[in-house]
Amino acid sequence: MLIVETIRKVRLALEKGESQRSVAKKYRLSRTTVGKIASCDETEFKYTRRQEVQYPALGSFIERLIEILRQEAELPAKRRRTVKKIHEELQREGYSGSYDAVRRYSRTWKEEHRSRKSAYIPLQFAKAEAFQFDWSEETVKIGGVVRKLQVAQVRLCYSRMRFCVAFERQELAMVMEAHIRAHEFFGGLCERGIYDNPKTIVQEICPGKEREYNKRFLQLSSHYLFEPCACTPAAGWEKGQVENQVGTNRASVFVPCLKFENLAELNAHLEEQMLALAYTCRHPEFQDKTVFEVFEEEKPYLRRQKTLFSGYTTAERRASVQCLVRFDGTNYSIPCDFAGKHVSIRIFAERLVFAVDGKTVAEHVRNFEKGRYVLDPLHYLPLLERKPGALRNGRPFLDWELPESVRKVWEALRRYPDWDRQMSAILSTVPRYGLEAVGIACEMALEEKAVSQSVILNFLTRLTEESQTANIAVPDKLRILEEPRSDCKVYDVLLRGKPCCARVS
Repeated sequence: MLIVETIRKVRLALEKGESQRSVAKKYRLSRTTVGKIASCDETEFKYTRRQEVQYPALGSFIERLIEILRQEAELPAKRRRTVKKIHEELQREGYSGSYDAVRRYSRTWKEEHRSRKSAYIPLQFAKAEAFQFDWSEETVKIGGVVRKLQVAQVRLCYSRMRFCVAFERQELAMVMEAHIRAHEFFGGLCERGIYDNPKTIVQEICPGKEREYNKRFLQLSSHYLFEPCACTPAAGWEKGQVENQVGTNRASVFVPCLKFENLAELNAHLEEQMLALAYTCRHPEFQDKTVFEVFEEEKPYLRRQKTLFSGYTTAERRASVQCLVRFDGTNYSIPCDFAGKHVSIRIFAERLVFAVDGKTVAEHVRNFEKGRYVLDPLHYLPLLERKPGALRNGRPFLDWELPESVRKVWEALRRYPDWDRQMSAILSTVPRYGLEAVGIACEMALEEKAVSQSVILNFLTRLTEESQTANIAVPDKLRILEEPRSDCKVYDVLLRGKPCCARVS
């Protein structure tokens, strides 16, 4: 094998005057090779395959191979087959040639059709000049179930300080909530926000840099005093910092798979991790400082607002006769007085607020599972007074979390034929006295072993009356100077049948 060391020895021997014949015999080379070394100044010879390579073994299978390679190029990288798998497929179709021919042709085809590598211009930002926003999808185990969550990623361009928060979806309400939380986490926002062109934010892409933004999103930007700036379509490099953050956060935070009971615990953990990374990571430009130290320098320049923006969108629905409002595949209850009426819904990232004629009538935590019922039993208590039989199978009352004493009273009353009427009368007092007071009254009835509607209502009245009279302030003029005393001798006079002239003193 002709290596660089052999070429050096041949050149030295020829320089000393040895003949080409003796040098060829000495190093076991052909005279042609020795003559080639002597005729040029090259110190290394490389084998170059001729440009037009023939593939006789492939023959008619070249067109089929090109078709497969084009199909694979359109797939994501994770779903593409290896050349070995492609070779096996060609063999099943009748190809009898070697794997090496398929491999060499595939490599040549990929090199010819590989897109030209892009070149970029390095960017530099001033303090509080801009932040970048993007979404990523991460796999997390919530409540024992593996789920794919949408994570909003925010990054300050100058200090490289990062923030992320997880949501169920990429709705406009979630976008606004992410900005609100980022504002609180950073202590303010920058002059400009850099985004992709998501439909939640950009309603229409106009020529050039002009965009028609969502009206509600513009209100958010007006409140926090930043200018939204959308990137050129398919030009993610314009917000390369946050694009890079998605990958680094996935590797350092979300791998291995995180496990939490709910989103609130997950988001609290993410904030802690963002701070931990800021304390330990060196700034790429100011190598002698950490990201957090540079962030402390940038923080005074951020635009801080004293009031929080109310990040919600709105929708209109009509309540059903069952006092239900259906939104996003889930049924939510409202008070029975508003059954059949038009209801306005304020859609927040994690809750829904229902209003009728501008007045809030109900509020629920958002549920993202289709076909679910989110019910408040208090909304149905006025109906229960008129229809106590609904206590048996009424959906709002089946999973009602009642105090243990109320549950025991419920079970004890079942031995009476009118148990549902008695129990509905007891529960109807909850809006007036509160569930805690009703529970205490039920506990007193259980201690006295006198479980009935009248006894419990009596205890409840006494409890509330004592608490009310104890706080009444009596004027000095109405105070009794001498407490009255009872005289039982008066009753003895009545029993003897004599006229009663005695007076209770």
